[in-house]
Amino acid sequence: MNKKLTVFNFIFIILVFVGLFIYMVYVDGIDNIIYLLQNVDYFWVLAGVGCLIAQWICEAIVLHLPIKRTYPEQSFSNSFKVNMIGQLFNNITPFSSGGQPMQAYAFSKTGKRVSDSLSAMAIKFVITQTALVIFTLIVVIFEFQFFADLMKDFLWVAIAGFAVNIIAILVVILAGFKKRAITIITTPIIHFLGKIKIFKHPEETIEKLSHSIDNFREQFIIIRTEKKMVLKMFIVAILQSLAYYSITYMVYRAFGNSGIGFWQIIPVQAFLLLIMTFVPTPGSGLAAEGGFLLLFQSIFKNGTINMSILFWRIYTFYLPIIVGALFLLKKDTKKISPE
Repeated sequence: MNKKLTVFNFIFIILVFVGLFIYMVYVDGIDNIIYLLQNVDYFWVLAGVGCLIAQWICEAIVLHLPIKRTYPEQSFSNSFKVNMIGQLFNNITPFSSGGQPMQAYAFSKTGKRVSDSLSAMAIKFVITQTALVIFTLIVVIFEFQFFADLMKDFLWVAIAGFAVNIIAILVVILAGFKKRAITIITTPIIHFLGKIKIFKHPEETIEKLSHSIDNFREQFIIIRTEKKMVLKMFIVAILQSLAYYSITYMVYRAFGNSGIGFWQIIPVQAFLLLIMTFVPTPGSGLAAEGGFLLLFQSIFKNGTINMSILFWRIYTFYLPIIVGALFLLKKDTKKISPE
């Protein structure tokens, strides 16, 4: 990764944290902050930690299953480590763009081919996103009236967000079945990006993309033939989404809030996640905090929303960075060959 850009991203992350704290002091006052910290319900705080760890474990399992198929000796501990490295780089790069390349690099340190790692991650992406969209749609349907009332000014954004996720899933699936359809779409786009100097060598990029699609199509057979493994990944991915969304409810209850049900908060949190995916800042900084304030302030008690934002970001942003950095420092020595 570009060192200057990495340093800039970390400075941005620190500034957002400091800015949020200053904003809290200015709006809520230091006395209210101290009162909230003294009276926070630590049962719900620990429940939030449990949800976070459950999310990490589930995500690691979804990554582990396709890798282990190709490398039977792969250990879950290594898959968990690589997943946490992905958490780190997803959170410090715009659009979470740094996670997968760094995961592939981490896998390569134990003898795995980069192509195998990227293919496993592509399969993970399809299944995880499919589970995420299906789970969210089901919850929205059952809690539609509450969701529609709360989101009446932003409902079209929610629909657009769901549509983009569905299109992304369909594109990846299409790449697994119809290479020609993907190349017809991507070739003129890459040529255009070459003309405006975003890609220095468009023809080389097209060739690399072609090789990647060929390799992915070979691996995509897994989705069609390994139905039992795919079903396991899908179920665990549902649990992963549930664990992540649950964190917001745990924060809600930690500061004495009540009256809104668990299943009502879930679709609103899902919508916030959709907003965050379109923001080109590390960890969707500023958009995440602003979106949380905008969407949840009407259902949190007065004086608790800003502290809730801080705790939610600690769970979903700062802790993954810290824990991921610790795993990045841990060295692997065992090499594993494919089956």
